[in-house]
Amino acid sequence: MAKKAHIETTINGEQVEYLCEPRQSLLEVLRDVLEMTGTKEGCNDGNCGACTVVMDGRIVNSCLVLGAEAEGANLETIEGVATPDSLHPLQQSFLQNAALQCGICTPGFILASKALLEMEPDPGEERVRHWLAGNLCRCTGYDKIVKAVLEAADVLEVKG
Repeated sequence: MAKKAHIETTINGEQVEYLCEPRQSLLEVLRDVLEMTGTKEGCNDGNCGACTVVMDGRIVNSCLVLGAEAEGANLETIEGVATPDSLHPLQQSFLQNAALQCGICTPGFILASKALLEMEPDPGEERVRHWLAGNLCRCTGYDKIVKAVLEAADVLEVKG
C-alpha cells in the first residue's frame, strides 16, 4: 500500500488537512475523504464538467487533479458558494429559471459561471455559451442555464 500524503490546503476559506493516497483524485478526496459531496462525479475523465471546482482562481475538473496537487492551494467548491443566510444570486437564478433537473451538472455549472462573472461581470450570451462549453447537461438543455447566468449577472451588477 502506498504511503499517504499529508496535505494542507484551504477549502472555501477554511484551512483543511487531509491524508490521501498518491493516486487519489481531488474529486475522490473531496467526496470520500472530506465528505464534501456537493461536487459531483459525472464522467470521471474530464469531459463533462460536473466535478468543476475553482483552484487558485482557475476552474478545474477535480477528477483530473490529484488530491496531493491541492497542497497549499486555495479551493472553492459548491459548498462555499452560498452564505448561511442566503443563496448566491447564481443559485437563486438557476432555481427561478428552472435551469436544473437531476442536479448532477449543476454544481459544475454554478462554479464555472461564478468564475466567469467574477472575471467578466457583464458577458454576452455568446460568451456565456462559449465559457460553459466544457460543462454538459443531459436534462435541462442549455437555454435555461444561459438565461440563468445572464440574469444573475444583472443582479450581481446591481449589487456591485
